[in-house]
Amino acid sequence: LQTAQPVTFGHHLLAYVEMLARDRGRLTDARRRLNESPLGSAALAGTSFPIDREMTARALGFDRPTANSLDAVSDRDFALEYLSALSIMAVHLSRLAEEIVIWCSAPFSFIRLSDAFTTGSSIMPQKRNPDAAELVRAKGGRITGALVGLLTVMKGLPLAYAKDMQEDKEPVFAATDAAALSLAAMDGMIRDLSVNAEQMRAYAGSGFSTATDLADWLVRVLKVPFRTAHHVTGRLVGRAEARGVGLADLTLEEMQAEEPGITDDIFSVLDVDSSIASRTSFGGTASDNVRAQSARWLDTLEAETVGAEK
Repeated sequence: LQTAQPVTFGHHLLAYVEMLARDRGRLTDARRRLNESPLGSAALAGTSFPIDREMTARALGFDRPTANSLDAVSDRDFALEYLSALSIMAVHLSRLAEEIVIWCSAPFSFIRLSDAFTTGSSIMPQKRNPDAAELVRAKGGRITGALVGLLTVMKGLPLAYAKDMQEDKEPVFAATDAAALSLAAMDGMIRDLSVNAEQMRAYAGSGFSTATDLADWLVRVLKVPFRTAHHVTGRLVGRAEARGVGLADLTLEEMQAEEPGITDDIFSVLDVDSSIASRTSFGGTASDNVRAQSARWLDTLEAETVGAEK
């Protein structure tokens, strides 16, 4: 929770878009790799009857039959890999839920959720507890716990089948329900929340958040090593702290006392808008970048929706 560098809210949310896209990719990839039919493996050695495993696999909706009968009856990778993908997704949802909890709190008040996703306190009438976010955060523990539980069941089993493997059903089904609920709750909260842009802007410029921009200016314009720029910036932050002002409120003379080469141009990089606009590298928070990434994702999702409807 320490002040770092200013970014746009859109850039922040797009980070979670990237995470969730990887989550979806992992689930899609797991299905592609693991959608194999064990039917016909018999007890563990296969069968002497003239069966057509390719046909039965297709009839049951599998991509192909398993290639080794012993592996087929012993394996629970399909459950473990699925739970692993769900667990990573649950961690991502839990991190976003935690941020929603923080953003809703009175010291920040970055966002507001409606009564549909908050509840009051039985004693304290002023409270608006973000219960949906808190429950998403908690479900992450249950989902990751399901993965650890099944891994523990499987870790000491020799080939082939053992009754221990009956313990795979409950964690898989429970984790699936928890993940579906978490996704639905998060989808609802994101659609529901309203943003306090004025409060966000005020915080974005607090805590000397543009100090890195000052150091970068020293490197870029005065050609000083970043180590030196870092030390100069630290001393200027100390001056500003002592006066109880921001970096942009220091006088040119105060800045030149720490680095004589500083000019009036330094003040052009010390406001939040200039800091954000300067981060133009691919993947950076510059507004044009954010708009381009948002458009890319909207186009991608729209194309997938149209394809699914067809």
